[in-house]
Amino acid sequence: MIPHWSRPSRVPLLPPVEVALARPVQAFPDPAGRRLAYEPKFDGHRVLIFRTENDVLLQARSGRIVTTAFPDLRAAAEQLPAGTVLDGEVVVWTGGRTDFAAVQKRAAATRARAARLARELPASYAAFDLLAAGDEDLRPLAYERRRVRLVALLEPYGPPLQPVPMTTDPELAATWYDTLPAIGVEGLVIKSLGQPYRAGRHWWKLRHSETWEAVVVGVVGPRYHPRSLALVLPGDDDPVVSTPLSPAVRAQITAALRGLPAASEPPGPPGAEPGPTAKDMVGTEIMYRPVAPELTVEVRQDSTARHAATTVVRLRAPG
Repeated sequence: MIPHWSRPSRVPLLPPVEVALARPVQAFPDPAGRRLAYEPKFDGHRVLIFRTENDVLLQARSGRIVTTAFPDLRAAAEQLPAGTVLDGEVVVWTGGRTDFAAVQKRAAATRARAARLARELPASYAAFDLLAAGDEDLRPLAYERRRVRLVALLEPYGPPLQPVPMTTDPELAATWYDTLPAIGVEGLVIKSLGQPYRAGRHWWKLRHSETWEAVVVGVVGPRYHPRSLALVLPGDDDPVVSTPLSPAVRAQITAALRGLPAASEPPGPPGAEPGPTAKDMVGTEIMYRPVAPELTVEVRQDSTARHAATTVVRLRAPG
């Protein structure tokens, strides 16, 4: 059976759509004659929302359809006009801060658990781009024009669908950069106002720290003596394998895993091969043993000329 989103439609964009990305920088980029826009960088789950003629579809960064994981956002997006395609970040707020572990728990929910988690951990959608409206593909337009249309489109609705804040004032952007970590926003995304929307790393991201949160979704090696971890990083949904754990971090992780309920590991016969895989720093697919997304670690990414290595610095305390 052909998926309903692949059938002919007057909607100009249907999944999968390859998303625009940002490359890391260490300082505010030189405008070099360009007019720049600055947005808070929310560490959540990257999702495109497609309002088709008869349905709502949610696409993760990888292209995977994740509609069933976010029934609250699907219901909110049903208000949008047909043909609307939004790009943004799903975040969950707890205690006045963004909570990446909570949003990853939402993203990993089965259909059976999704409705309950939507009530317990309601999602908010921070839209930062409008890719299509009606029968018009807006990606060739300058970001400045797309932004105006995004704000006008979402203004009547309000939360949980809302545009991210944006400024063209570098002084205000610097203030955001200094103060927003208090609510869990660790940096800025910087774009040229004249840019079209293109796949690839054409934006910049300026992080406030060299480390950030990642959620543990699996272990490589024995469950209680893992060699490495399978991790989901902010803004992504494809797990990556960390570098080998240091003895101190391995001890932290082992103790934490022993403290989790037995049900956090999917049932299976003893010695069964784990099914899912994640890529290591050189792109090799590595099998890992899945665990429930209950643990959050602090990671650092070190890039070489060809690879990016994800190193676990420490286990983060819950709450």
